[in-house]
Amino acid sequence: MRKRFRYSAWDGTQVVDLDADDVLGEMADDLITHGDLSAALRRLLQQGMGDDVQGLREMIESLRERRRELLSQYDPSGVLEDIQERLDDVVRTEEGTLEGDARVAEGREDERSRSESLERMERLHRLPDDAGARIRELRDYDFRDAEAARKFEELMDDLRRQMMERFSSQLTQGLRDMSPEQMQRMKDMMAELNRMLRERAEGREPDFDAFMDQYGDFFPENPQNLDELLEQIARRMLATAQLLASMSEEQRAELQSVLDSMMEDMDLRWQADELGRLLADAFPSLPWDQGFDFTGSDPLDMSGGMSLMDVLGRMDDLDGFMSQATSPAMLAEIDPDEVRDLVGEDAARSLRRLQQITQRLEDAGLIENREGRLELTPRGMRKIGQKTLGELFRGLALDRLGEHEMAKRGALGEPTYQTRPYVFGDPFLLDVGRTIRNAITRSGPGTPVRVLPEDFEIEETERLTRTSTVLMLDLSLSMPMRDNFLAAKKVAVALHALISARFPRDYLGIVGFSEVAREIRPQDLPKASYDFVYGTNMQHAFVLAREMLAREHATTRQIVMITDGEPTAHIEDGVPVFSYPPAPRTIEETLREVVRCTREGIRINTFMLDASPALRRFVEKMTQMNSGRAFFTTPENLGTYVLVDFLEHRVEKRVS
Repeated sequence: MRKRFRYSAWDGTQVVDLDADDVLGEMADDLITHGDLSAALRRLLQQGMGDDVQGLREMIESLRERRRELLSQYDPSGVLEDIQERLDDVVRTEEGTLEGDARVAEGREDERSRSESLERMERLHRLPDDAGARIRELRDYDFRDAEAARKFEELMDDLRRQMMERFSSQLTQGLRDMSPEQMQRMKDMMAELNRMLRERAEGREPDFDAFMDQYGDFFPENPQNLDELLEQIARRMLATAQLLASMSEEQRAELQSVLDSMMEDMDLRWQADELGRLLADAFPSLPWDQGFDFTGSDPLDMSGGMSLMDVLGRMDDLDGFMSQATSPAMLAEIDPDEVRDLVGEDAARSLRRLQQITQRLEDAGLIENREGRLELTPRGMRKIGQKTLGELFRGLALDRLGEHEMAKRGALGEPTYQTRPYVFGDPFLLDVGRTIRNAITRSGPGTPVRVLPEDFEIEETERLTRTSTVLMLDLSLSMPMRDNFLAAKKVAVALHALISARFPRDYLGIVGFSEVAREIRPQDLPKASYDFVYGTNMQHAFVLAREMLAREHATTRQIVMITDGEPTAHIEDGVPVFSYPPAPRTIEETLREVVRCTREGIRINTFMLDASPALRRFVEKMTQMNSGRAFFTTPENLGTYVLVDFLEHRVEKRVS
């Protein structure tokens, strides 16, 4: 079946799947430097992947910027202003009718009706300034104007609904319109909530299912357990508390007076107050008394104020979740829909892609979960090595290297009658029989036989030289302090990848040295990092390198040493001895090991990452004794120098 592809113009909404190799490549430098996959993933989540995938740090900053915009736009005192304006409108409407009635009564010389209208007007003039007190006065007032009465009841219904939504999104019916049975059921529901909260505080487990069977219609969000239910109610009540806390003391007292005036039933008021107190005790970490520092001028009505408090609270929660998300598992707890609502579509799309990172890497076989800890697989290690090797090869001038293999087929010598899979760059001495067999094994019998590059198998020859190399890698604290460590470790990773892929018969050993030296197995190389100690113990490193090379039978044996300082430590009576400036004894013991390497035919090539006169003098003396080569280089071109020297040295030996 021929695959079909559809193409369309990029409009920013298309979701491009993350490529596992790209993700690993993004973390390569971090992994090479620190060797900690979990830490590298954590930093990748924080910084993102270029322009395509925002990191958590960028999302958090966007969220905080949006929060600052809201705070600089709105003024919560507008809640009271809106209530006062609506009350003023009610009073003006009623006063207009009363003035008209008084004029009509005066024209009819009806003094009693005129006097009654004037008395009503006087009562309206004496209404208190406090909005809550005005509401209580007007609640007992017998409106003459039907429109004024309608406006007042509409205001009351809005306030009651907004107030009762603190407890349940279903309590939207005006309390005054509730039947006695409905009012009693609501009080019973709050009383039962309070009872469950007290039981929970005493260490008992309330019967949540029985509560939902009886009062579940109050909570259409369908909470699955008591914790979810209480958190939903607490969040609603928190919005009111934070709205009050965002106001001045006088404004807070006036709005509280308005809210209190809505609770005509004393038992209902007591149950609501008790619920608020118990929830504050149950969720002490919520910022009940924390207001927001508004600096804007756009007024908010009661509904808008409550909604804005909810949005700001969700923003703070999301900020906290994102700031604490230190692993892909924690990142999975963040809801992309919430991110879309509060930050934007680009951030939500980036979050979803970040949440896929671990799964993508596992599916590609690059990482695996070993007893709860993420680790690189051998395939992942090879990928990092290949990427690093590719970076270094791209920095080489083609006319300096040429091909590693010889140009003429005859120069390769007699066949060994052994074959191996073809690797790019190998001489194309194709074993046709094995290649065809591989193709048939892969695709099954039948004709025509379709041969793919992965089926190629080539003959090996005897003239392929075998080189044994030990890379001595300085792990002392000065390496990262001078920004040399990443480049040095990249060389180790690249050499391992080069030898594994291009020269599988060759040997590469790795010795890390600081105060003491130690062998680093190739599979442990990605996890190797610098030591938090002072000391550059070349003497001990040369001892280990000689021992490792003595076990190898090769045409060429060599040591490649990368360092940024002269030797400052040596082993004496089994104990490391450190001295800075370097003690003559340390220099002497180190050069004694150089002599031993020279006698055993081991060539030492040194790459210096520091131009200090002391290091230059030591390396010059060492190269005179060993006839190796010395290079002064920088982190930027270290890899080029090492690869050129390794490959050219190998070609030289093969041609001779």
